Amino acid sequence: MTFRLLLLFGLMLCVASSAVVPRPAHAAGDRFALVIGNAKYPDADAPLKEPINDARDLSDELKRDGFAVETLENATGEAMRRGLDRLYGKIKPGSVALVFFSGFGIQSGRTSYMIPVDAQIWQETDVKRDGISLEQVLSEINSRGAGVKIALLDASRRNPYERRFRTASTGLAPVIAPSGTLVMYSAALSSVISDTGRDRSLFVQELLKEIRVPDLTAEETLNRTRVGVTRASRSEQVPWISSSLAEDFSFVPGSGGARPNPPVDSSVVPPAAPSPAPTPQQQAVVPPVPSPPPPPAPIEKADTPPAAPALPVPPAPAPPVANAAPTAPAVPSPDPFADDPVIKGLNEKLAKNPDDTSALYRRGQVYASKGAYAQAIRDFDDTLRINPKDVEALNNRCWARTVVGELQAALRDCNEALRLRPNFVDALDSRGLVNLKSGAAKNAIADFDAALKINPRLTSSLYGRGLAKQRNGAAQDGAVDIANAKAMDPNIAREFEGYGVR
Repeated sequence: MTFRLLLLFGLMLCVASSAVVPRPAHAAGDRFALVIGNAKYPDADAPLKEPINDARDLSDELKRDGFAVETLENATGEAMRRGLDRLYGKIKPGSVALVFFSGFGIQSGRTSYMIPVDAQIWQETDVKRDGISLEQVLSEINSRGAGVKIALLDASRRNPYERRFRTASTGLAPVIAPSGTLVMYSAALSSVISDTGRDRSLFVQELLKEIRVPDLTAEETLNRTRVGVTRASRSEQVPWISSSLAEDFSFVPGSGGARPNPPVDSSVVPPAAPSPAPTPQQQAVVPPVPSPPPPPAPIEKADTPPAAPALPVPPAPAPPVANAAPTAPAVPSPDPFADDPVIKGLNEKLAKNPDDTSALYRRGQVYASKGAYAQAIRDFDDTLRINPKDVEALNNRCWARTVVGELQAALRDCNEALRLRPNFVDALDSRGLVNLKSGAAKNAIADFDAALKINPRLTSSLYGRGLAKQRNGAAQDGAVDIANAKAMDPNIAREFEGYGVR
């Protein structure tokens, strides 16, 4: 009897002690992170300023919080995949696995892709080939048994890869993630933010500030980050959060915020080779604060523009008809796309700040993709009024003006875009279309040749060159180009018909 009482008493002590002294959740050896900062993309005008500094700062913080961190800088596709494989190999059942990516991201087929620095992306099918799918990464981490999966993407940037209206720049897509996942984007779904020119991003600055606050759950940390970014940007940038965490996790665990000792195997991996020149719940959004319009960008002294190819002189306008009845003033018609969710959101942003160039440019893209070229041109006009050196807007306006037949104005836009960015393949492609529509077949061939020298897989230039060759008397050579273009993109002929070219 006494032995039984002693045994029962001992068991009670064990239960009590296990309740009073909690086991530290996710100790240092259970935390693994892969941090990627990609800045040097050959197709960009200049290296991004933020990703490398952000990756290093976040890596240092995560090490202090007990993560075994591997940091990749300017990583190629092979380097990113090797780094992910190493991360997968470390994960044990119940581990915490975190992936951070700063660089260019692309949404394709409602899936978000992280883009390596050596990606060769000219059409949408290339995104799946060269990009790294976030959903696949999270699925693989989950299959290894990770208990907590965290993905942080600072990749909602306008990027040089997406084909203007053929694949619009639409930011990142919602992620279909396994249970136990916490995902955060630096900007709202399907939106992009302009490069601020700072050495560090507002998103990572606010994230680091909140990670260092002790005794917060990870969800609280990211929600406070979202609020901080929203307020600091005056609602111009509102991060997106999705969570399906089934357990509490803290970056700084323990009473009083005591940090676990950092592991000794954390490392920084340099680039593999020198870079050439939904059931997830979405967090509430802080009410927007009106933002004052930014000052116009300064106009730098222009270089001598290249000689423009000659275009046929348009016929003189017909003389007015005598005694004609006066024309009633035109009544503005309502915008038929006002209820489109994307247009509606951009209209709301522009109502607060009419000089928001990012929103103007994006709305112009959306209008053009819907065939509303007059509205698109107006938006590109306003974008260029604020920043006359926006080569993307110049190229977009060149293309839209070409479609509606404003060929002389379109040619000026393309020439200016190419003066500001020589060998800008999109502008070469657009100017080839200008010359093709104007009947300047030789000039069109020269532009399409130049574009295809940069990107041999550019189907629009290949098809356009085929048409130009045929009009220039080389029927057989033109037919070869057209057949090759159709083999690469069966819809290319229909696309050109939409431009008014057959």
